[in-house]
Amino acid sequence: MTKNLLLPLAATAALVHSFTINNHVARGNAPIVSPSSALFSTTEEATTATQQQQHTDESEISYVVARGDGSSGGGGVPMKKKKASAESTSIAINESNNNNVNDEEDDGLVRPKVGAPMPNGRPSWFHVPAPSQDVASRYQEVKESLSDLSLHTVCEEAQCPNIGECWNGGTGTIMLLGDTCTRGCMFCAVKTDQKPPEPDPFEPFKTADAVAKWGVDYIVLTSVDRDDIADGGAGHFATTVELMKHKKPELLVECLVSDFRGDEASVETLAKSGLDVYAHNVETVERLQKFVRDSRAGYWQSINTLKHAKEVKPDLYTKTSLMLGLGESDEEVIQTMKDLRSVDVDVVTFGQYLRPTENHLSVVEYVKPEKFEHFKKVGEEMGFKYVASGPLVRSSYKAGEFYLTHMINKERKEKGLD
Repeated sequence: MTKNLLLPLAATAALVHSFTINNHVARGNAPIVSPSSALFSTTEEATTATQQQQHTDESEISYVVARGDGSSGGGGVPMKKKKASAESTSIAINESNNNNVNDEEDDGLVRPKVGAPMPNGRPSWFHVPAPSQDVASRYQEVKESLSDLSLHTVCEEAQCPNIGECWNGGTGTIMLLGDTCTRGCMFCAVKTDQKPPEPDPFEPFKTADAVAKWGVDYIVLTSVDRDDIADGGAGHFATTVELMKHKKPELLVECLVSDFRGDEASVETLAKSGLDVYAHNVETVERLQKFVRDSRAGYWQSINTLKHAKEVKPDLYTKTSLMLGLGESDEEVIQTMKDLRSVDVDVVTFGQYLRPTENHLSVVEYVKPEKFEHFKKVGEEMGFKYVASGPLVRSSYKAGEFYLTHMINKERKEKGLD
């Protein structure tokens, strides 16, 4: 009796199993097969099924890892060695021939490249809440205010991951001089053109009105690069700052600007406009500049603009930002901090580089939060007044603005400037 019951049960199991296999194959997946030989007519079929099961298990495990934490893949492109003297080159070639070594690759240093392999998946610490779509939310209020006045924000144009948090907190970064840049940096998603539309002459007035409606205490103004304008747009910025300060004298204004092609007169125009924080981003370490930024930008050109702004107005706060995850070494990051402190930069921020599209530089690695914390500690020990360092930190970030507001007001009160 028991044997008679087992036969239909086995047949049913085989039928169900057959459906499962066919269903997986139809969806393009490797079949998940039971290793039990009772469901197969020959030992060969059972052996094949067992091998398929093992292959599937390995595939599933690698899929979970690859899609889950971003710890595999990426790695960047090896750097080529710098050119050396004829004598040293001859020696290197002989050593390479003797040891069968590729003499074009430098000691473990890498760089980013468009189209290079990306890390597989993203780490868990990149999960951020989506912006609220509630019509009563501050996010919608800011969005509508910007739309009504035909203003742009870098939050939208550069696809910043913190847009929900910042806008719901009532802060945003307004982008002046239009939404089209004259440069083509390989990390940035902003539109580019050598001849953008002329700036809106009424934009400074619109911006001042928008900021007054928001009721914020700290505002960040930034812009695309405008190499097509004689002063790089410095006068446009200065007018905007003056109008905002006229409407609300206690408002703290940060201007995150271009390098103005290194033109000190433009730097001076903005530095004397009444702004509180002069910000310009170095973006990456010196070695990676030519791979990351437009050829018209430069490491020391950027640092010298920050230096001149401080020389023109010593009580001005200067600030810069770097992206990590582009192939930089720890030593290079620390050297960059030393170079910044040598010109008395007050604030530095570090954030993870995230590729905006497939047409931009691939991420070399996802830097762990512990590493960001390490750089924060090193920066504070070097004497920076404030260091913001974390995977989702951006050069203009709500938490940093709150801290700077407190710090600036406190220091000015102590100096009797308020």
